[in-house]
Amino acid sequence: MKFKNILTISITASLFLASCEKDLDRMPETEVTSASVYSNFSNYKGVLGKIYAGLAMSGQEGGDGNADIGGIDGGTSNYLRQLFQLQELPTDEAIIAWSDSGLPDIHNMNWAANNQYITALYYRIYYQIAMANEFIRETQDDKLSSRNITGTNADEARLFRNEARFMRALSYSHAIDLFGNGPFVTEKNDVGVTAPPRIERKELFKYVESELKDLEGLLKDPRTNEYGRADKGAVYMLLAKLYLNAEVYTGENRYKDALLYAEKVINSGYSLKSNYNELFLADNNLENNEVIFSVNFDGTHTRTYGGTTFIIHASTGGSMTAADFGINSGWGGLRSTKNLVNLFPATDGSIDKRGVFHTDGQSLEINAIGAFTDGYPLIKFKNITKSGAAGSDTGGDFVDTDFPLFRLADAYLIYAEAVLRGGGGNMSTALQYVNALRTRAYGNTSGNVTSINLDFILDERARELAWEATRRTDLIRFGKFTSGSYLWPFKGGVQDGRAVEDYRKLYPIPTNDLIANPNLVQNQGY
Repeated sequence: MKFKNILTISITASLFLASCEKDLDRMPETEVTSASVYSNFSNYKGVLGKIYAGLAMSGQEGGDGNADIGGIDGGTSNYLRQLFQLQELPTDEAIIAWSDSGLPDIHNMNWAANNQYITALYYRIYYQIAMANEFIRETQDDKLSSRNITGTNADEARLFRNEARFMRALSYSHAIDLFGNGPFVTEKNDVGVTAPPRIERKELFKYVESELKDLEGLLKDPRTNEYGRADKGAVYMLLAKLYLNAEVYTGENRYKDALLYAEKVINSGYSLKSNYNELFLADNNLENNEVIFSVNFDGTHTRTYGGTTFIIHASTGGSMTAADFGINSGWGGLRSTKNLVNLFPATDGSIDKRGVFHTDGQSLEINAIGAFTDGYPLIKFKNITKSGAAGSDTGGDFVDTDFPLFRLADAYLIYAEAVLRGGGGNMSTALQYVNALRTRAYGNTSGNVTSINLDFILDERARELAWEATRRTDLIRFGKFTSGSYLWPFKGGVQDGRAVEDYRKLYPIPTNDLIANPNLVQNQGY
């Protein structure tokens, strides 16, 4: 999808995001803009595109310019970039060399409530929710009728509205996972009248679940919408992931439901891509029936220093040749810890092709976080096509590689884990799904297994989904994120690793939002 510069909606005021440092109170201008934009149905897809683009882009102009939130560099504040950092950097899968204020604290797991990276994602999440609320509000049936939008146009507007509801549910699911409690606003709230009420984690879970259950019957069937837009398959997958983590979020075991929705995904016509590495190339939008929902990038039209531009540039450095990755330079930041590397041993001469690391000039041991040559960079995302051509940006700054937020392989692993956790299903089917992934990884059956347990599943999730923004959530679910029973380099800021406080399982509500909204309550420990 290529997104038009149709409208910048300054609606963050509805969430009282005081620290965003924007002039958000000029309501007459917003009202006039909204009236002119929503009166013409031809604008609707572009405004919906702004919501989808919110996961990929920092603002209307691309790059660092005119970011939608203030107080932090535009490219740095990018939604997917911060989701990646908060999900990967405090784990065994990734570490970053840069010493920017607050960034080392993420891997060291000693962040505070004023950490700029945590704050950036928090405001990105709620900015997305505010944009979705505005679109949903402006596309209600009575408003469509008052604007003489009828017939097939009205039907399409309702579809757009329901996709915006999915996008809102997606961001609220990130709020559940990362922050627990927080402000709660829907399209029914008046804009900028009162401070948003606080919602607790269990109640927000129930709300997101109810929204997604309703959307099951409203979005397009799986694999029938445009690439990069939500359909029922995305709904099934988000529900499966929500239910898989329900015991963490609510204290209630929902593994039976996780299995049910993983099965719905599996039975929706998706299929594994035969070559694992092609899932993460510049043309991974082509002939790809495995990806259920993606965050789309284009080096010409979707220019950002976040997203996969960040992942590819930041994991290139040392003796690596930038051109091999379709970019003009490496930023010398991201590497893996030895824990991830050690999950890929050779077996009888066979190699798991998912475990490709750059080792030339690199040390497996991480003695200094700031030394890029300490630790092996994971070679996974590249800005080159299957044929070896570089992406569309001839300057080599921006990439074409889409980020697979949901894909079929994860549904296979959710099914297997749910079986092992007593959610029903069939163990032989679970083993079949796991071995399908391993057969692809090895290119034959040499890596297949005859039995599985939960420890194996956690390791297999790392092998299959490394750097796909799932690891922190997985380690929390398996009780290993804060525990001293499982350590990795510089966990807790100690070279050999240490246990950290259990309250680190949630990030803090940013200090500025606590000041701006008296209804909010800080998470325990901060």
